[in-house]
Amino acid sequence: MNKSGRTAVESPLMNSLIPFLFLGFAATSALAKKPSLDRPHPDLKIPTVLVLGDSLSAGYGLARSDAYPALLSAKAAALGQPLHILNAGVSGDTSAGGLRRLPRLLERPIDVLIVELGINDIFRGVPITEIEANLQKIIHLTRARYPQVRVIVAGMQLPQTSVDDSLTGFGLMYRDLARRNSAELVPFLLEGVAGNPAFNLPDLIHPNARGQEILATNVWPVLERALSRG
Repeated sequence: MNKSGRTAVESPLMNSLIPFLFLGFAATSALAKKPSLDRPHPDLKIPTVLVLGDSLSAGYGLARSDAYPALLSAKAAALGQPLHILNAGVSGDTSAGGLRRLPRLLERPIDVLIVELGINDIFRGVPITEIEANLQKIIHLTRARYPQVRVIVAGMQLPQTSVDDSLTGFGLMYRDLARRNSAELVPFLLEGVAGNPAFNLPDLIHPNARGQEILATNVWPVLERALSRG
């Protein structure tokens, strides 16, 4: 009986709906707790790739987003393999400059190092032995800080316009450096781009946006292989 003195009459319809209402609330609660399939798993580790390079990596004359490091990130994302790409490319940089910048860059943990340096050294007359020593120090310091890091050496070549042994030696340096350090090698970063006006800026030295796409294509399978070793 309620306060008015009337007897409360339970509705048979309401009694029959109570179990269904309970199930509806339970289902709603379960759906609210279900994690979204579109979000990456919180425990999934996204590899960090440091690109230590010069104008080729910096994307000289282009938007940073058009440089091959950013294109590598886009390739990885399209394949469901997200990466953190740290583009430490500085136009005009040398192997010695990269070595000086490295300690600060290593304050953030990295999983893969792509070292793309040396061409500016050779243009400035730096001896190949000195270039190689600087690149070796870069690899050594990185592995000393992060022993499990995978290293990729981006190789360069010079036009064989003379019989000067230094021209051949420069290209071989990258191969030897990679072999000695059990690193992955991009044999020639500018393969398919060097000397082709269609893929370079008017200076015929720096890749344009289309050329940078080819650089990304040259690097991607090597990066993919390095990541699979992790």
